[in-house]
Amino acid sequence: MFQNFESTTGSDHVAERLKALRAWMTKAKIDAVLVPRADEHQGEYVPPSAERLKWLTGFTGSAGIAIAAKKSAALFIDGRYTVQAKAETDTSVFDVSLIPRPRISEWLSDNLTKGGVIGFDPWLHTISEAARLTAALDAKGIKLKPLPKNPIDVLWGKLRPAPPAAPVIPHPLELAGKSAAEKIADIQKRLKDDGQHAVLLTLPDSICWLFNIRGSDVAHNPVALAFAIVPSSGKAELFIAPEKIDAAARAHLSPVAKLSAPDQLPVRIKALRDAEKLVRLDPDTAAAWFERALGSKSISRGQDPCILPKAIKTPAEIQGTRDAHLRDGAAVVRFLAWLEGAVASGSVDEITAVKALENFRRETGLLKDISFATISGSGANGAIVHYRVTDATNRTLQNGELFLLDSGAQYQDGTTDITRTIAVGQPSEDMRRKFTAVLKGHIAIATARFPKGTRGLDLDPFARRALWDAGCDFDHGTGHGIGSYLSVHEGPQSISRAGTAVLQPGMLLSNEPGYYKEGEYGIRIENVVLVTPLAKIPGGDREMMAFETLTLAPMDRRSIDADALTSDEFEWINAYHARVYATLSPLLDGATASWLKRATEPLT
Repeated sequence: MFQNFESTTGSDHVAERLKALRAWMTKAKIDAVLVPRADEHQGEYVPPSAERLKWLTGFTGSAGIAIAAKKSAALFIDGRYTVQAKAETDTSVFDVSLIPRPRISEWLSDNLTKGGVIGFDPWLHTISEAARLTAALDAKGIKLKPLPKNPIDVLWGKLRPAPPAAPVIPHPLELAGKSAAEKIADIQKRLKDDGQHAVLLTLPDSICWLFNIRGSDVAHNPVALAFAIVPSSGKAELFIAPEKIDAAARAHLSPVAKLSAPDQLPVRIKALRDAEKLVRLDPDTAAAWFERALGSKSISRGQDPCILPKAIKTPAEIQGTRDAHLRDGAAVVRFLAWLEGAVASGSVDEITAVKALENFRRETGLLKDISFATISGSGANGAIVHYRVTDATNRTLQNGELFLLDSGAQYQDGTTDITRTIAVGQPSEDMRRKFTAVLKGHIAIATARFPKGTRGLDLDPFARRALWDAGCDFDHGTGHGIGSYLSVHEGPQSISRAGTAVLQPGMLLSNEPGYYKEGEYGIRIENVVLVTPLAKIPGGDREMMAFETLTLAPMDRRSIDADALTSDEFEWINAYHARVYATLSPLLDGATASWLKRATEPLT
């Protein structure tokens, strides 16, 4: 199994660990310490050795930050983790606050006096984060102080896991669609055009995309942790642990990159600074440590130049993604057919479902990993947006409840992400109303037409209109970018209130509105969509882009109130189900194909 079900958190040690941190603060003459979720690479997912926030607070979510002051402490999380955070941490010592209410700077100002000192690890905060916080606190006479050693690492001591050392795997050209040499040449041209001597890359998925390599240093994300410097001319330099590089990886990388150990990175940065080279650095993704090491005169601020071309998939990557979704759709349908029969026995629980789905994906013979820990939530557990089932929380699927299953797969040709909400028995009228409102939002995104220059925040309200009309909403984005056998969450594109990146043809996004009734049930419907090229609309005077839905699996017809759909929505769901059946049935055995035919019958 790629997923385990042991409880990896617990609030039992939170109070004593916070007490130990406060003792360290007293010796260091620090009034507060910041403990973020991030690692040195600022990726969303981190290896066990970087789970500092989890060690201190017990919180296992993929975004958050804790602040420990001498007499108070807070855990800041976003809307995905409102229920989860309170369940995982010790709320007697940590207040749980939803960002941005209140803002972190406001909390610090309220809990520290003028002259207070806040310690932070400059490797674990981006340049932009540190700058914003410094500016906000300067007005209050509070100082942000970089720490030479991370106090959590000191307290964690010998029990802290070793850094990951998984081998680097070359990614085939036929799947990437563009060679590492071509990608590097494109980056170097941009550097020259912008008058920059080099770029420093810190994001693992950017580096893996650029060099056409993959790894397994982070669970479910096929990345290798490394840093890179790409000069405007000449070979790039990749700073990576030597034990990760075997003969095949060396042969793949040597033509385009000098391979150096990570401890050589500070030496190279000092050389760039001493030579007064202008180095491109992304303030939103690079650690604050790099700004201090390079010095302001050597830094040219600009977005990581890999982010946008990585997001706009090559024709080979698009084809690979289509193939992956076709394969994955057949596996999901096999699971759904199995589930309907198995759940009648009353013996299916959340863990059983996760194992069964992974087995169906394994039977493809091409599964490399799951793309994240499967969210398998029955009843009230489905209302926890990023719920992770454990042996302690496992529930049996029960009649009259909803079962939310959010899962994905990593295949070498593509990454998938799909959510289906399944009624166990007959759903209530309240469930059907809310499910249909979510479905209407999903269809609104799936059928949207939009002009050049459209951002995700422009489309996000489409997904919420039906829920707003019912006095409801959801506290997460409608969609995130998706990588090509890389991170399941990829920027810069998103469909959300914070989605300021312009959508472009070739980008992949999720379409996943939801609704969560705490203590009762959760609903989410998610497909992966591809932004299509600009095209003329008959009778129109501007070309428009659109979304092509790639995910293929039926939606639970029992939960749809057909009378609440418009004629266009009615036609969309019937056409989608017809496409699912026509595309997937040739890949299925007779019994499963028959089940799929029933599951995709037209609404009437």
